[in-house]
Amino acid sequence: MSDAKKTVRVTQVASGNGRKPGQQDTLKGLGLNKINRSRELEDTPAVRGMIRKVAHLVKVEG
Repeated sequence: MSDAKKTVRVTQVASGNGRKPGQQDTLKGLGLNKINRSRELEDTPAVRGMIRKVAHLVKVEG
């Protein structure tokens, strides 16, 4: 097995404006705050939970 960490690419595809405050905070926690902004994040259960909370606002690859 390789020592490389699994990563997931998350891209924001919809605005957080007008959403519940928890969803806006989750986007900030993922490092997203503008449409089409992407981040490479470590694939952990915590990150997966955050993605699930804002699944309707983001696109996930890998």
